[in-house]
Amino acid sequence: MLFLGAKNTEKLSVPDVNFQYLRKILMKKLFSSKLALAVLGLSIAHCQMLVAKAQKKVGRAPETNRRRQSVVKSSAEPSNIVVAGIGDYVITKQELEKRLMMELYPRGYDTYDEQAEPANAETVLMKMIAEKAMVTEARKLGFLDDESLTEQIKEYKDKRLANLLLQKKLQPKLTVTESEIQQKMKADPKLDRARAEAMIKRAKASGLFNQYYKQICQKLNVTKKTENYLKAAQIHQRLLTQPKKPRKVPFIRISQIKEELTPEEKSIVLATFDNGKITLKDWFDTLCNSAPPSRPKDLNTPKGVDRLVERALSMPVLVTEATSLGLDNDKNLLKQVRDYEDTRLLSKVRSEKYKEIKEPTPDEIMLYFGKNRELFRTNRTLKIDLIWCQDLKTARQAKAELDSDKDFESVKQKYSLNKKTKPFNTYPSGEGLFWKDLWKGDPNDILGPIKGFYQNSIKWRIIKILEKNPGELTGYSENMGRRVKERIASERRDALMAKYGDELLKKYPHKIYTKKIKDIDPLDIP
Repeated sequence: MLFLGAKNTEKLSVPDVNFQYLRKILMKKLFSSKLALAVLGLSIAHCQMLVAKAQKKVGRAPETNRRRQSVVKSSAEPSNIVVAGIGDYVITKQELEKRLMMELYPRGYDTYDEQAEPANAETVLMKMIAEKAMVTEARKLGFLDDESLTEQIKEYKDKRLANLLLQKKLQPKLTVTESEIQQKMKADPKLDRARAEAMIKRAKASGLFNQYYKQICQKLNVTKKTENYLKAAQIHQRLLTQPKKPRKVPFIRISQIKEELTPEEKSIVLATFDNGKITLKDWFDTLCNSAPPSRPKDLNTPKGVDRLVERALSMPVLVTEATSLGLDNDKNLLKQVRDYEDTRLLSKVRSEKYKEIKEPTPDEIMLYFGKNRELFRTNRTLKIDLIWCQDLKTARQAKAELDSDKDFESVKQKYSLNKKTKPFNTYPSGEGLFWKDLWKGDPNDILGPIKGFYQNSIKWRIIKILEKNPGELTGYSENMGRRVKERIASERRDALMAKYGDELLKKYPHKIYTKKIKDIDPLDIP
């Protein structure tokens, strides 16, 4: 073993911390926000990686790619108009509008139903109320006693709290002068103003963070228990090379931390600070939070153990400081945490209820396929070109010019919101409720005005049909059987949750303010 021995317990001093390395780790941990981006100097792409996996859209034009979390058109009305309530929950008009837009978007190729009625404000609101009832019931049933669930919620809260601390403390100090920008551009003529300013902010943010983190460590009396580093390295080596259960992968699994560490080993202290400590379990948890390819390879050395201790320390230290300042009582933070908690509880409710669903038998799968073969038609596409219009009046003007034999491309350049669109293939699962209108057209037809999903809203458009492919009805196969089985399972899941929601709504009193939702219709656009 290459471990060179352990030092005595030592108070953490400024030179002991690799702040450049630590800053990178913290950046990966903290959630993104517009303010945090300025404070921390993070790139937008890097932050998005932390929040969600990018969904790759295939065969779609750039302007039709959209986020699930859509924001409807802005309104002069207050955002906190309450449209329903159940228990201590209220649902606002803005929340309903946002959810309704999400429900209108088609959800997937094999689950899209062309015959289904489009979602409306009333049906979506009832679904939202039912979900609140499910979350309320989950709390009563003790779902929050689940250790893995509480750990997820705590991790989320800690990240938000640490991010809030850095926003409050560093953002006011992060300023850039015009002379600094000009000097940077002069030093590197290839830089434009925006890039120069961003580079200066990143450099300043790094320095501010390093300085602030040092102050926190000194204030909280952070002390490393380096005499326990040897034990940490030895136990790591044991779990890595001598797992109790056969392991096909060359890295430590999370299950090993739970099952193979003794209570005494889990409680070995590697660092302390005022009102807190880092144990060996915390150290291993930090390790397992990293994807296996990026895990340190030098954990059999003092330097490697120490670096991972620094990583394990970073979040608790920032959270402790934030809590001492009362930021854990921030109203927006508490709402974010409660919303996340509800989301996790609802997910757990669904997982538990889905266990009640019986898998379709081979006979049921064959029978469903026979009755609904049209649902599994493959490769039905339309190749189209289009003109996105600001409003119905503009769309009618564009259509009138096209009816007068004006060139489609020239009309696009005159009226379209996106003049760079190119012809592309579109599908039922991409068009959703608008597919029926498109399918009525034939090659060389110009249709419209027709509504469509444009970025985060619905807009009018003029469409030219270039090609029409009716697809084909394929025979039954093993792959088709899996598709049919998943479709049946999806329908059963939806039916089960709808039934469960109805049952709970009889149990929990709720109120709907019908008059306040009458004017909610994303499809009613000017």
